[in-house]
Amino acid sequence: MKSCPSPFSLGPRLASLEANLAPYAARSSEAVREREEPGCPFRGAYQRDRDRILHCRPFRRLAHKTQVFIANAGDHHRTRLTHTLEVSQIARTLARCFSLNEDLAEATALGHDLGHTPFGHAGERTLAQLSENGFAHQRHSLRLVEKLINGQGLNLTQAVRDGIAKHSKGRGPIFVEGPAAPQTYEGRLVRVADIIAYLAHDLDDACRAELVDPQGVPSGVNRVFGTRAATRVRAMVEDLLANSEPTPQGLALGFSAAMEEAMEELRGYLQEKVYSHPKLEAELNKGEAIIRLIHGRLMEDDGLSGFLELGLAESRSQAAVDFIAGMTDRFAIQFGEALKSGRAPDGALLGRLLS
Repeated sequence: MKSCPSPFSLGPRLASLEANLAPYAARSSEAVREREEPGCPFRGAYQRDRDRILHCRPFRRLAHKTQVFIANAGDHHRTRLTHTLEVSQIARTLARCFSLNEDLAEATALGHDLGHTPFGHAGERTLAQLSENGFAHQRHSLRLVEKLINGQGLNLTQAVRDGIAKHSKGRGPIFVEGPAAPQTYEGRLVRVADIIAYLAHDLDDACRAELVDPQGVPSGVNRVFGTRAATRVRAMVEDLLANSEPTPQGLALGFSAAMEEAMEELRGYLQEKVYSHPKLEAELNKGEAIIRLIHGRLMEDDGLSGFLELGLAESRSQAAVDFIAGMTDRFAIQFGEALKSGRAPDGALLGRLLS
């Protein structure tokens, strides 16, 4: 039987959809991969990137990695996976409102935290101290998608890789220009969506965990954001949409001065009352100790070298960092407990993480 083209083929249809995007939006027809490969008849380049990220093992492991609270500490706290999904939802909403490429925004958002460590930013700080090359989760996310996953990476488009590498704000300004800025506006939206998501949900989780009293939240914060995660997200999204505008050069993203001030006040409150809370620090310190134990043994004990992907790393130290960064909280705790008890971790049970 002669095959017929699918009536749902996105060849001309995708071109028609992308013709309606803003002039400064990224288009699948312009996407570039590190290694050339045949196209897909029913998915654009950025849709394919999204699917590759969604189906890779590091993405699934995000379900058991800390966002703020240890991943197994409660059934309703955000994990790194639920945070990622919230960032993706916000980024897609913003991309649609600005007539940007939703597929690119979604793919970048889904991949932005693939390289995060167990035990959240405490784990990241610990690996940065232990690694001979330093460590930052955004750089490791890029290392995963370019090299480690399946031993060859995912061959994602250059725009998605760039957005992953440049998504992290740290303690710097929300909006940046020059080499530090993502090259696409979709990538810039993911950077902002990441900030919106954690400002909204970290306070929500802290109240649920009773680390802070909702009545003690500064009145100015509640006045601007409301008292729920949903109202906080909406306030920031509405303000961004109202204070951003097209220019001859592209899209000028911005919050109002009042919103930026409120966001900094909320961030300062979270830093003082949540991220530095003694109960939270005590739990994360345990995670830091586990990472230090595992790293030390991986570096010293040749009997553990079978857990390391030495062929994909420049040194044993880098291989150890790659292995630890891929661990979930639960995996790291189990591995550390085995080492502390004097038992060799069960390779058949624990398996490797990088494939």
